[in-house]
Amino acid sequence: PRRRRRARTWIVESCLAYSVLATSCLLLSVAGKPISVGPLPLLFFLAFSCVTVRDMIVGRRRRSCLLTKRSPQGGKLIDVCRFLRCVEGCSRREKTPMMSEVKSAVNWKMVSEMIPHLAELTDDIAFIHSLTSKSNTHGPAENFLSTGFVQDGFPSMGGWVSYALGSENQNLPAFVSIPDPRGIPQSSVNNWGPGFLPAEFQGTPFSASKPLLHLDPPAGITTDQNQAARSLLQRMNARHLEKHPGDGKLAARIASYELAARMQLSVPEIGDLNSEPAHVLKSYGADNASNPIKAGFAKNCILARRLIESGVRFVQLFNGAYASGGTLNWDGHKDLKKQYDVHAEILDQPATALIKDLRDRGLLEETLVVWCTEFGRMPMFQRGAKGRDHNPDGFTCWMTGAGVKPGVSHGLTDELGRKAIHNVHPLYDFNATILHLLGLDHEKLTFYHNGIERRLTNVEGNVIGEVIG
Repeated sequence: PRRRRRARTWIVESCLAYSVLATSCLLLSVAGKPISVGPLPLLFFLAFSCVTVRDMIVGRRRRSCLLTKRSPQGGKLIDVCRFLRCVEGCSRREKTPMMSEVKSAVNWKMVSEMIPHLAELTDDIAFIHSLTSKSNTHGPAENFLSTGFVQDGFPSMGGWVSYALGSENQNLPAFVSIPDPRGIPQSSVNNWGPGFLPAEFQGTPFSASKPLLHLDPPAGITTDQNQAARSLLQRMNARHLEKHPGDGKLAARIASYELAARMQLSVPEIGDLNSEPAHVLKSYGADNASNPIKAGFAKNCILARRLIESGVRFVQLFNGAYASGGTLNWDGHKDLKKQYDVHAEILDQPATALIKDLRDRGLLEETLVVWCTEFGRMPMFQRGAKGRDHNPDGFTCWMTGAGVKPGVSHGLTDELGRKAIHNVHPLYDFNATILHLLGLDHEKLTFYHNGIERRLTNVEGNVIGEVIG
């Protein structure tokens, strides 16, 4: 009895689930306008591995969805000491909180001190605290976030959006994926692949540190010679396509080569961050010589903004790489506090600067910013470690920007953060809501494949109206 009593006490005193911070930042556009997201990456996801923000940002315990300007007495706040207490082991004596919290100015949202810059934005964000996934394994869960299916072979969300809305800039891809400086996500190209859609709708991966290669013509080839060769190839390709009508792969290859030719001029200009003023680089943290990974992620954020400005339809920005026990991403199995201190510094300032920069340039009004993850984390430590295992049964993603109602906290997990219990939403609902905000009906956006009208949301999905402005 004493052992059971001790175990119960330890569980109660453990803090709420600390979810993986959003690694996939999706930067999208609202029907016909330039776009952006924020994880995920993607992330899904964003979110990855594709990571999320589950209890870095803690909401109200009350069931109300809309948080307005009220005093703490106007609605019962979370008992922060109880929920943010992280014990270092099973002993009742080890109750020192791993981190402190700060309070947002308007909606009284409690935010971890690890992300003080993002804490400034919580009053403009809509949080969904009750999302669920179908898998607790990184690869399949990333697939589910990004494609709506656990299995491989289905189109990514960016592929669906570019298929539906096309491109605004014929000299740039409609869909760009920006991997983290530390590497690609666990599910790799599935996060930006076309699946069974025509290949032209796949994402184009490149980053500030790894730009597209071979854009310059060979040495000794003049501009006139290069243009003449392109014109000849265009005529030959068109003639070849006439002989093979309906060959989608051939058409996609031709379109890809033609886009690559146009990108020889447009991409170097987009990727040249030397044209950014010093104060912009500093605001993102891109000039941080002491933390090259943070500086690299900051440059990716600037690249994302430049792509949005240039009319790229869907930008997927990852924070975190493949599974590594939490070394290269937010997958904090071993030593969560130590690892999150590292990752939070990389994420916080650049991500905040991206959103503020979009707002200051007037782009946020027409840009949907989504911060997402494939799943959250358990509220208790793993045996023999100071980290936490995966939790697909209750986690948070958030969004801001075009069409989003600010200051919303929707959904609820139990008091330990183990499981969503109120306004529970599978990721189908989350993806349906993103498509809705982009002006697309998730039930009508279909593609006939192998006898089935396929959708991003399969045969599921309901728009989460509470987060829509």
